Amino acid sequence: MRWIIFLIIYIVLDIYAYQAFKTITRHSWIYFIYLFLSLGVLAYLLYQFNIPEKQGLTGARSYAIGFFLAFFAPKLILFVLLFGEDIVRLVVSGFQKLNETNQEYSLPSRRKFVSQLALGIAAIPFASLLYGMYRGRYNYKVLKYVLHFEDLPDAFDGYRITQISDIHSGSFDNPEKIRYGIELINEQQSDAIMFTGDLVNNTASEMEPWKDAFGKLRARDGVFSVLGNHDYGDYVNWESAAAKKANLDALKNVHSEMGWDLLLDEHRKISRGKDSIAIVGVENWGAGFKQVGDLNKAASALSEEEFKILLSHDPSHWQEKVKKDRKKFHITLSGHTHGMQFGIEIPGWFRWSPVQYRYEHWAGIYEEAGRFLNVNRGFGFLAYPGRVGIWPEVSVIELRKGSKPV
Repeated sequence: MRWIIFLIIYIVLDIYAYQAFKTITRHSWIYFIYLFLSLGVLAYLLYQFNIPEKQGLTGARSYAIGFFLAFFAPKLILFVLLFGEDIVRLVVSGFQKLNETNQEYSLPSRRKFVSQLALGIAAIPFASLLYGMYRGRYNYKVLKYVLHFEDLPDAFDGYRITQISDIHSGSFDNPEKIRYGIELINEQQSDAIMFTGDLVNNTASEMEPWKDAFGKLRARDGVFSVLGNHDYGDYVNWESAAAKKANLDALKNVHSEMGWDLLLDEHRKISRGKDSIAIVGVENWGAGFKQVGDLNKAASALSEEEFKILLSHDPSHWQEKVKKDRKKFHITLSGHTHGMQFGIEIPGWFRWSPVQYRYEHWAGIYEEAGRFLNVNRGFGFLAYPGRVGIWPEVSVIELRKGSKPV
């Protein structure tokens, strides 16, 4: 039944798209080429999601979603603009009928400039979504931040952290680009690398082709990591609970095989002479997602005064629990949102993404009462195999002693 409703909506949108093409050109073959491609993409999408043996988001499914979005989003724009014009046409014809009783009732013809405007606007997401699949998904950006703390131990003044998140290795299809991204991380020469969850889409086996590459990540104090909601295998139909547990155990082993220090509701201390800071890592805790992370357990042996960096996959954990905790967590590093892989960012002036209507904290640095949160936009991608405006991110955070310069 859902598919029938979906197909009806799709047909209605195509009718409006046809109206736009017909208004501006007599060459109907242009529209029919578009229609042929659109229906072909729809057929491929339906095919991919009706293969019983396929589980999770395979590469083929992701591309089916990507091309579908590239055709579907412009249709929505055309529908909104042309349907709005239809309402105006109905109102105008109604007034004409009331004012001239002898006049036959007829709708004013569709205006060419409205169709041109609608098609022009619709072309923007169409081209952007295709570009995002072609180039955007591996368009890595290094974003650098400097955070100031009065209570930072002296020996850690200038300490540098590189954060990555949401690798989603099951979506990768370009080893050369992945190697470039890993080299970019190592080039930052940070004191520590911290990964904040979602190593895979669903299964530990997705990391097999990429273990050696990510095992080359190097930092003076090592690589620290936590689990994200996708790492638990909750989005796959397992044969048994034992099979699901075996997958999670295998994924934990992958962290170890790569030389990463996986923190499961626990902490580590990094020392410089007599000074030290604590790296705290919790399992996933997210509003509306898996909630197994135990913050109290992870920091049970730490005092309120100690300088603490928390790795927690979902930024809603900071909003709901962390920033209110009596044990001050100076910095929380999160990911999860991907910035929805779609949006507009003009540094220092404007940023927007649909994900902001779901998450208050969705990308970049946030601060409340001296407690900071960084939401990394993610290294990989999921579902839609691309990025538009919200590029894959490598965060570099430098800690400085003292107050922020005015």
